[in-house]
Amino acid sequence: MKVIIFGASGMVGQGVLRECLLDPDVTEVLAVGRSPLGRTDPKLRELVHRDLFDLSDVADQLTGYDAGFFCLGVSSAGMSEDDYRRVTYDLTLAVARVVAAKNPQMTFIYVSGEGTDSTGAGRTMWARVKGQTENALLELPFEAYMFRPGFIRPMHGERPKSRAYVIAYVLLRPLFPIAGRLLPNRSTTTERVGRAMLRVAKSGHSVRILPSTEINATA
Repeated sequence: MKVIIFGASGMVGQGVLRECLLDPDVTEVLAVGRSPLGRTDPKLRELVHRDLFDLSDVADQLTGYDAGFFCLGVSSAGMSEDDYRRVTYDLTLAVARVVAAKNPQMTFIYVSGEGTDSTGAGRTMWARVKGQTENALLELPFEAYMFRPGFIRPMHGERPKSRAYVIAYVLLRPLFPIAGRLLPNRSTTTERVGRAMLRVAKSGHSVRILPSTEINATA
């Protein structure tokens, strides 16, 4: 199985990349991002491209893949709806449309978030935009699945890219085991997200939207 990962440098993407490199069924991983990952592996190939809104120059390098894992995302804190929509809806769909055109048989998994508004018309800005993004992805020709994790516990040294998230995770680290026990239906781990993605990519799933409970069960 050949896999593309978008956002392999982020916390979730790092966990997904780790599981892909460990899985014997995965023969190649293409990590697409704006900067190098700084790591090597016999399975890993990198495509560094500064403008992910326009993949036309590298589209031919995205052909022949069985699965695509989209792990890019930002917090909506302090952002206007237009700015958040650009980096959430516009960027995701710009990438997904190119990938779908090149790999219509692909399984594509989008990391969304708990609380996403499926109607795409609710009052909460980020949930509305996420919902619109999910709905647009489900209309594309590949087989799309939406992962909606709640709290995600890093398991193998994965770290967020955002300074604010790094500080928050360092401060909350002692509570990670407690959160998993107290909120089993609203939390997961980077390891489980990666394993669940691979399971869905290989075998599909009975539902297209997977919350934390389904992610954990699938992993």
